[in-house]
Amino acid sequence: MSQAHEKYDRLIAQCQALPPTPTAVVHPCDQSSLAGACEAAQLGLIAPILVGPRARIESVAKENGLDISGYPLVDAPHSTAAAQAGVQLVHEGKAEALMKGSLHTDELMGAVVRREGGLRTARRVSHCFVMDVPGHPDALIITDAAISIAPTLEEKADILQNAIDLAHALGLDDVRVAILSAMETINPKVPSTVEAAALCKMVDRQQITGATVDGPLALDNAINLEAAQIKRIDSPVAGRANVLMVPNLESGNMLAKSLSFLAGADAAGIVLGARVPIILTSRADSVTSRLASCAVAAMVAKARRESLKVAG
Repeated sequence: MSQAHEKYDRLIAQCQALPPTPTAVVHPCDQSSLAGACEAAQLGLIAPILVGPRARIESVAKENGLDISGYPLVDAPHSTAAAQAGVQLVHEGKAEALMKGSLHTDELMGAVVRREGGLRTARRVSHCFVMDVPGHPDALIITDAAISIAPTLEEKADILQNAIDLAHALGLDDVRVAILSAMETINPKVPSTVEAAALCKMVDRQQITGATVDGPLALDNAINLEAAQIKRIDSPVAGRANVLMVPNLESGNMLAKSLSFLAGADAAGIVLGARVPIILTSRADSVTSRLASCAVAAMVAKARRESLKVAG
């Protein structure tokens, strides 16, 4: 299946006009994570600070012909220490993003969400995929398919706001969020439909801001205008959503992977709600997905700098 990357290409090109984002690359001790950081640096997306066991990183670089001589390297004896050192670089103002290397996601996120010395904010940490689906006119943001297993209504409010803020950071002026369920009517036997309605009322009351939000919506009538019209759904979101909020991690993970493996989509991943954006990559990710994830983080870091400037 041929893959079209025009949405990601535009995003990457847009980021190349920005200064590279100082990024702590945590424990890049295999070929894919180290090469991904080097490729993003060569495109001007990030300014990597390599964090981990010096000897292992230098060995991986030598084995794979990667020139890391121009990048700072912070020596840390193992993955847990590397995660802590990466977080410390953020506290010191030396890094504006974190990038996962060849350590478990739990190790990195454990250092991020630690109550003492972590990178917590008042907002819940959540994950967004920014998906480039061939044949679909716009990039699709899907949340949360990687961190929040079965979020409560309170947690969903933060997840929703994180996704809206991401959409604005990516330059979307008209953010249209569909809160997904298996149906578009409210059914007390299906809790996600009731929570979707509650979230929409929170939007009405300005508890969640920055987007047009509707739900519950089924996937077909969220992204396909004809399906919405057949069901006579009168909504500014139905058929036109650019953000999809899923009920739980299982449904989100299946949706994202279905798009990747059946529709040829690429998925850039980003964690939001911490003090800085966190780039989560997988060894299975394509080069395009890795670079797009760095570009998304660069846009979020830019938006954060601008908001701090306004606040200050």
